Amino acid sequence: MRIVIYFLVPLSYLEFMLIIRKYLFVLFSIFFVSGHSQSSKINKSVVDEVDLKRYMGTWYEIARFDHKFERGLQGVTATYSFKDDGKIKVENKGYKGSLSGEQSIAIGKAKLADSKNTSKLKVSFFWIFYGDYFIMELDTDYQWAVIGSSSDKYLWILSRTPQISTEVYQMLLNKVSRRGYDIDQLIKVEQP
Repeated sequence: MRIVIYFLVPLSYLEFMLIIRKYLFVLFSIFFVSGHSQSSKINKSVVDEVDLKRYMGTWYEIARFDHKFERGLQGVTATYSFKDDGKIKVENKGYKGSLSGEQSIAIGKAKLADSKNTSKLKVSFFWIFYGDYFIMELDTDYQWAVIGSSSDKYLWILSRTPQISTEVYQMLLNKVSRRGYDIDQLIKVEQP
């Protein structure tokens, strides 16, 4: 009797896994096609070249799309500096809830996604898992930047100063909108 049960359990489990696999394939196919068609509407092109030495230093987050790893943070800054191993140290700071809230600090690293393209980086805050960092718009004097990724769910407007003029902000919104992003999703970040 044990032999019969032994053979029945793996067989029904196998059938179950085949059914699950079939449904997961269908779901992933639908997800990929719908996500791919929406993402293809967004222009994710990057600037031709970035002088990474000039890009180093502190950037203030002016606006961003909402995402869980920065949710509720205000006064957010990102500071970039070269490490001895050729990678870039990334230090993100922000305050929970308000500028007087508890400070949150995340230390990460960045590297070039492609040695021939200084406009696309890979950033990691956890072990070996990297995310895209696309420098899509950049001021010629390195005073503001628009950052995106291969996903249309991430977008940041950065500045070298905590505040930017209304004219510059509107100009950046226009650039982002022309790329196909929904600017109504942008959250303005409170800065000192």
